[in-house]
Amino acid sequence: MRRISMVAGLALAVAVLTGCPPTYPNCKSDETCQEKGEVCVNGTCQECSTDANCKEGFACQGNKCVPKAPECSRDEQCTGGQICEGGKCSAPQCTAKADCPGAQDCQKGRCALPPGACNSSTDCADGQECQDNKCVAASAPQAQCNWEPILFGFNEYTLPSDAQGRLGELAQCIKDAGSGRIELAGHADERGTEEYNLQLSNKRAASVRKYLLDLGIPANRLKAVGYGENRPAEQGATEEAWAANRRVEFVR
Repeated sequence: MRRISMVAGLALAVAVLTGCPPTYPNCKSDETCQEKGEVCVNGTCQECSTDANCKEGFACQGNKCVPKAPECSRDEQCTGGQICEGGKCSAPQCTAKADCPGAQDCQKGRCALPPGACNSSTDCADGQECQDNKCVAASAPQAQCNWEPILFGFNEYTLPSDAQGRLGELAQCIKDAGSGRIELAGHADERGTEEYNLQLSNKRAASVRKYLLDLGIPANRLKAVGYGENRPAEQGATEEAWAANRRVEFVR
């Protein structure tokens, strides 16, 4: 009777023990370790048992997820014409120049600009600009021409001294600007007859044209026209208005 009681007690103890789940970090299955995001490895909760338990870019080493070593760090470590991209051997960007945009060429599986070539000026060194896919010395910025009218004294068509200096600068600017025709439009104030003012405005335009011709501007680029008093710059019978209307304008 006593032996039967001992056997029953032992069986009860075993049942109790087998019914209680192990406490962390001990485990019998992955279920015990799930709360910690781990898996059961040989009765102990661990971070991983295989690479599949780790996120992308990590590998399981010693039951710990550690960053994978890059497959490559330079193109020479890849085979089969592949190139190294982001630590992995990948397909080449190109196999021929036709695969590359703009002026780029195919160099060892990559699209790259040959020395001195460019797609835009940002590809060139300081002081250079991109022209026809080549880096060349940048052109000097052209100065802004001063197109302000030339003013004349009352009943005068001879160029004043200050106008001569301005026309000298303007002539060089016109040469730098290249082709293009310029009309020299002469004007007069309202005093005098209309016929006289027309002649006076023509003489003013002609004097400006002659001075520019003497400075080397081609004749076919300059046209002198007189408009008399019919196109005033300012209205009014005042000295200020008359002075503004005695002028030669540059019409481009």
